Amino acid sequence: MMPAAFLRPALFAMLATGSPTAADTVTVFAAASMKNAMDEIATAWQAETGHTLAVSLAGSSELARQIEQDAPADVFISANADWMDRLQDDGLIDADSRFDLLGNALVLVAHGDEAAPVQIAPGFDLMGLLGDGRLAMAMVDAVPAGIYGRAALDRLGIWDEVAPQVAQADNVRAALAFVATGEAPMGIVYATDAVASDDVTVVGTFPADGHPPIVYPAASVAASDSPLKGDVLDFLRGDAARAAFARQGFTVLVD
Repeated sequence: MMPAAFLRPALFAMLATGSPTAADTVTVFAAASMKNAMDEIATAWQAETGHTLAVSLAGSSELARQIEQDAPADVFISANADWMDRLQDDGLIDADSRFDLLGNALVLVAHGDEAAPVQIAPGFDLMGLLGDGRLAMAMVDAVPAGIYGRAALDRLGIWDEVAPQVAQADNVRAALAFVATGEAPMGIVYATDAVASDDVTVVGTFPADGHPPIVYPAASVAASDSPLKGDVLDFLRGDAARAAFARQGFTVLVD
């Protein structure tokens, strides 16, 4: 699935004074798992500044590739460091603007609101729980949530057994939707995604030491000439954004 249609900044030109115009649009490419928080933040940004925050959501890998293809993004927030590293190595982000914004946790969710909790540890019988059903995950070779999930199952020693029953989705929110609608009985998503649906139950949390640390770096895009991209990064560190992230279950990493 391609990300939502790119919303080009309405006006990048600056006034002769060097200040932004009265109603500029800043485009943020953000990992799909950030949807609810970014909805709140976009509203708060407009209320405080009068400017518009246009948020394009998709898997981090997809967004990074779009930036590589000169998509009109001003700020990028990835769900892992690798995709940000790739853009930085190619000079496509402003390295000096980069910082680690958020942390997250990886959970196992089940369809419905009455699923019993399970203990996720070596020897965990995930296949017994799945039966003939599928395990919904984001793409395990490209999307951060899928990469983390595969690593966690590898650490538990059950990836090879479970792999044939994995239903891969374009991004973590799509994986969540498979479980929420009952197309898959279980799935692996971020803790923050589980909060977004009343139709799933968190039945277990994967040990944090069983997969690479889940870190969301943010940075401005080098090709962008928006005078507001630095202001957006500052806003993401501010009280309104921090509160929105916390409400969705993220760990805020910036001081």
